[in-house]
Amino acid sequence: MARFFLWTLLLLLIAVSAAVVLVRGGIVTVPDRYDPWAPLDLQAAPNLLTRLKLARLDGDPGQCLAVLGGSRLRFIPAPDRESPAGCALLNTVRVTRSELGFSSGFTATCTLAAAWMLFETHALQPAAERHFGQRIARIRHLGTFACRNVYGRTEGRRSEHATANAIDVAEFTLEDGTAISLTRDWGREGSKPAAFLREVRDGACRFFAVVLGPDYNRAHHDHFHLDMGGFRTCR
Repeated sequence: MARFFLWTLLLLLIAVSAAVVLVRGGIVTVPDRYDPWAPLDLQAAPNLLTRLKLARLDGDPGQCLAVLGGSRLRFIPAPDRESPAGCALLNTVRVTRSELGFSSGFTATCTLAAAWMLFETHALQPAAERHFGQRIARIRHLGTFACRNVYGRTEGRRSEHATANAIDVAEFTLEDGTAISLTRDWGREGSKPAAFLREVRDGACRFFAVVLGPDYNRAHHDHFHLDMGGFRTCR
């Protein structure tokens, strides 16, 4: 049995290696959305390769900017800013709006901005259309950059906000002007707004590394915290 397993594993590795050579060499072509080496398309329907391609943008600032440039996000690249306090801003962009409006412009890492566009396109707007028959026109956020530790503590690790790698979202406004807020609507179980907010939370988990909301702790009772840090958490 052990020998059979080893031979099966070897044959699988050979097959995968051969496929890599054929695709990378251009001998066999596959659609970009199924090609692990093709750039991420923020408009294309997500699949199993989406998170891999998104993660790869973190190490390729040029490609990340090119990917954002093909989206509906309005932004300008921001200059790098070193910080001895552990709050460096590297590979960031200044965002003004997307298809929807923001309560204010903000600075975000390029990867966070790309994750936002995936979330907005494939989770947020579809959820709004399912629950309310209309789209989100505007969001109110609580900021992205703050040079501080987690929860503002005097000691401990730096927050993802310290490098503009997180955004806190408190309220969504529909096209008809109806506002849906975490403070007022999360606890209204059985209501459309509450169901919408839970679907939005679950949808965010598909694209962000960390998603924290009212179910996580009291500190997040009034907003969703979305970041691209290294710890996978969805609460």
